[in-house]
Amino acid sequence: MSRIGKKPINLPGGVTVDVSAHGLVTVKGPKGTLTQDVNPDIEVKVEDNSVVVSRPTDSKRHKSMHGLYRSLINNMVIGVSEGYKKDLELVGVGYKATNQGQVLELSLGYSHNIFFALPSEVSVKTETPKGKNPIITLEAIDKELIGQVAAKIKGLRKVEPYKGKGVRFVGEQIRRKAGKTAGKK
Repeated sequence: MSRIGKKPINLPGGVTVDVSAHGLVTVKGPKGTLTQDVNPDIEVKVEDNSVVVSRPTDSKRHKSMHGLYRSLINNMVIGVSEGYKKDLELVGVGYKATNQGQVLELSLGYSHNIFFALPSEVSVKTETPKGKNPIITLEAIDKELIGQVAAKIKGLRKVEPYKGKGVRFVGEQIRRKAGKTAGKK
């Protein structure tokens, strides 16, 4: 058995899960609604106050899908009940971030500002505390979507290993390299 796949998913208060005959799982909660297509081989059942995912055989394909769909459904349950939040930090002289609604304006040391349009499902907040690096806060109920948006923003200015300048997650550790040493003899 898959260690992850065999664990039941406990449903917090206010969260309901519906499974259609076509393998469409719908999770509704206080923050919103999410849906996921599930492979017809994998069986999803709602029992009491939990969701159980099971597989028909022990083939490698079924084992991998078993854990995958259990994790996806669990992420949906957490998303509609609590939501997901990611904080990005801009490290570098003159790096700035502001937002006008769903458009994020970034100044990352290029000759021009970057205007990044965010999906409507993701809410953004920017702040620049005095004497600290600007912080971008992303919030959404879909874990996959918020991770994709955060990765695209990070990709606009990757962290370089010598001075550590770039866009990174708050608290992320960066491996630093030693610079050149003047070796005159």
